[in-house]
Amino acid sequence: MQGVTLIVAVIVSLLAITLRPGYALAAYITSLLWYPSYLVVGIGTIDISIGRIVVGVLLLRCLCDHRIQSKFNWSRLDTWVTLSMVIYVGVPCVTGPLLSTIENRGGFLMDTWFAYMVARFFVTDRATLLAVIKWIAVVLAPLAVLGIIESVTGWRTFIILCRNSPAFAHLMSYEPRWGLIRAVGPFNHSILFGSTFAMFLPLVYFLRHQKNYWRLLAYVLSGVALAGALSSMSMGPWIMVIVVIFCLAMEKYKHWVKPLLIFFLVSCVLVEIVSHRPFYHVIASYANPLGGSGWHRAKLIDCAVEHFGEWWLIGYGDKDPGWGPSLGMAATDVTNEFILNGVRYGILGIVVLCGVLATALRSLFYAHRKAQNPEIQSLCWSLGSILVSVIVTWMSVSFFGQISTLFYCVLGIMGSSFNLVSNTTSHTEQPSHMSEFLKLRHEF
Repeated sequence: MQGVTLIVAVIVSLLAITLRPGYALAAYITSLLWYPSYLVVGIGTIDISIGRIVVGVLLLRCLCDHRIQSKFNWSRLDTWVTLSMVIYVGVPCVTGPLLSTIENRGGFLMDTWFAYMVARFFVTDRATLLAVIKWIAVVLAPLAVLGIIESVTGWRTFIILCRNSPAFAHLMSYEPRWGLIRAVGPFNHSILFGSTFAMFLPLVYFLRHQKNYWRLLAYVLSGVALAGALSSMSMGPWIMVIVVIFCLAMEKYKHWVKPLLIFFLVSCVLVEIVSHRPFYHVIASYANPLGGSGWHRAKLIDCAVEHFGEWWLIGYGDKDPGWGPSLGMAATDVTNEFILNGVRYGILGIVVLCGVLATALRSLFYAHRKAQNPEIQSLCWSLGSILVSVIVTWMSVSFFGQISTLFYCVLGIMGSSFNLVSNTTSHTEQPSHMSEFLKLRHEF
C-alpha cells in the first residue's frame, strides 16, 4: 500500500499547491478524513503519513507566499500552542532516548503544530472559512453513510485497504451493541470515528445562516453528520453529541449560561457534601445517561491523585503508570486527555493544555462580543460549542491519530476568529469605536 499512499499524497500535495488557500486547506482536511493515517510511506525507521506530507507542502507554501504571510497576525493563542509544543517535545527528550524521541516528536509536531499553523495562515476571512466549512460538510456526508452501512451490516469498508494492518487487529474484540456494529471507518477506532462527526457538527449546522439551497442543505447535512456520530455506537461520541446539541440550543438563551454554570458548581459541592464521595464518582455512577464504564473514568482520577508525587515533575514518559490493578486490568488505559498529558509530560503538560483551552475560549468570547454581524457571532458560538464538547469528552476519552490533527486544524480556525471579526468591521466606524477595537485587539 506504500505506492498507493505515495500516489494519493502527490495528488493532494499538487492540489495544496495550486488551489486557493481555503480549498487547499479543505483538500488537506479531506485527506485526513478519508485516508487512514496508519497507511504510511516508510523511509528507513521513519513512517510518513499522507497528512504529514501534505501539511509540510502547505506550510512551505505559507512560508514562500508573501501574500499569505501579510495577512497573518500573531495571537495569544499562537503563543500558548507553541509553548505547549515546547513542553510536549522537551519533556520526552529529557526522559527518553534522544535520537528516537526526536524522530517521534518530529512526526508529532507535523500532526499538531504544523496543522494548527496552516489553518491560522489560510483562514483569514469569512469567505475562506465558509469555503472550508462547506467542503467539510459535503465530504463528511458520504463518510457518514459508510458508517451507517458499516454499523448495520458489519462490512468494514476500509478493511480492503488495511487487511494486513495491525491497526485493525483489535476490531475482532468489538461486540455488537443493541444489535449494531461499532463503525470505525478509516479511523480504526469507533470513538475517534464518531467524535469526528460530533466535532464538526456545529460548523455544519452553522451553514443554516447561508442563503439559497445551503440553508436547507445545512439541516440535511447536520442530520447525516449526527447519524455518522451515532453509528460509532460508542459512549464518548454520544456524550459529545449531547453536549454539542445542548450548547447549540443555548445560543438562543445566552443569558442562562452564567446561572447554569454557577448552579453546576454549587451542585458539585453539595453532592460531594451529601454523598461523602467525590462528585465525579456520583456523576460517573448515577448521572451518566448512557451508562458504560463510568467507574473506570472516576477511579482513574483517584489514581492520578494518589500517585501525584510520582508523575508531577516529568511524568512517566512512554511507560505504563502501573495503575492497572487498581482499575481491574493488566495494563493502564488512560481514558482522560488531561491525565494522559500529566502521565506523559508532568504537571506542566496539564498546565499548558488548560492554558491553550482557556485562551481559545477567551479568544472566542472577545470575538463574539466585538462582532457586529449576527452570523459571525453564531460562528463564534459554534466554535465555542466544539471546544466545550471536546473538553467534556476528554474527561472520558483521549484523542490520537487523525482526529488529533483535525482538532488542531479547528483550533487554528479558532485562533483566526478575531481576524474574521476585524475583516467584517466597517471601515467607517467612529474614531472612538476604532480605538476601542484596537485596545481589544491588543488584549487579544
